[in-house]
Amino acid sequence: MAQVKLEINGKSVEAPQGATILQAAKSAGIQIPTLCDDDRLEPYGACRMCMVEIQKRGRTRLVASCLYPVEEGLSVQTESEKVQRIRKMIIELLWPAGQKYARQYGVTRSRFSTGMVDCSLCGLCVRYCAEVKKANALYFKGRGIDRKPALVEGSPAPCNGCEECFSLCTGGWVVASRT
Repeated sequence: MAQVKLEINGKSVEAPQGATILQAAKSAGIQIPTLCDDDRLEPYGACRMCMVEIQKRGRTRLVASCLYPVEEGLSVQTESEKVQRIRKMIIELLWPAGQKYARQYGVTRSRFSTGMVDCSLCGLCVRYCAEVKKANALYFKGRGIDRKPALVEGSPAPCNGCEECFSLCTGGWVVASRT
């Protein structure tokens, strides 16, 4: 497979064509924070915690590194001032799941009230159930601020005893919903 050369935080990195920026960074030992990424699942980009600043043809913009493919000559900054501001906001918006990175980014509380105290809507539980377990026992119910994960009604209870998604849950919804 063809290799693509790019620069991440000033470091020259090679990655296979088709890889994402997040995958290239991981292989080069460069940490990019994520909440909804799991190697067993397809990239989703729900949490946006992995935002990075790219420069291409003299223009800069923010992209989700878990979704954006590497490109020849791409320049990536994972901790620019703009990226850090965005991550602080994301931590506040995804509170309490974002607390995983709160200390690192100097966030002590959230200014926002989302109504969801224990779910960041990262989709890890829903995606794991569908993609890995092939059970489709969970789905997102509602829209906007009313959106939340829910068990599919009327279906056999394929998740009885499974509980594999518990360890993926960044906010505790899955565990709380079962008790």
